[in-house]
Amino acid sequence: MPKHPPTAVYEFRTTFRAPMNFVFRWCTDYTPADSRLEKDDYTRKILRKGPRKVVYEDLYEGPAGWSWSRHVVDLHPPNRWHSASTGNYRTWDLDYALEAESAERTSFSLRGARTPTELGRKNPSKSEMDRELRKVWASFGRALEQEYRASRGSKTLRRR
Repeated sequence: MPKHPPTAVYEFRTTFRAPMNFVFRWCTDYTPADSRLEKDDYTRKILRKGPRKVVYEDLYEGPAGWSWSRHVVDLHPPNRWHSASTGNYRTWDLDYALEAESAERTSFSLRGARTPTELGRKNPSKSEMDRELRKVWASFGRALEQEYRASRGSKTLRRR
């Protein structure tokens, strides 16, 4: 009987210069254009998008073949969401939380459990994952804060 691959737990925190309600809307407004923010070339298909649940799939062609994942995101406004992701290389169970530090600053945290599948490689080290998360969320943060500054005084959210 094959041994079940180990699950690794990762945590990440950062702060955004934007109000919590803006950060929540921005972070949970999943779109097919999200890959551009990550500077990646996966294809995203939104299967369902509602006020409490988002379901989408990502597809990426890499050197080892196709990488596919389905994400089911449960939204808990105004400050939490949960994503369960199943894919051919790994699964993720992610909890996101926001906390208002002030009217214009929001702390962001995520806690995720990652398990490789039989096709996947072992989990990255905590320092490798931290570097990857910092890079991705720094890019997201720049876009989020730029969009917030541009939207001041406007009631519309101009998302990616």
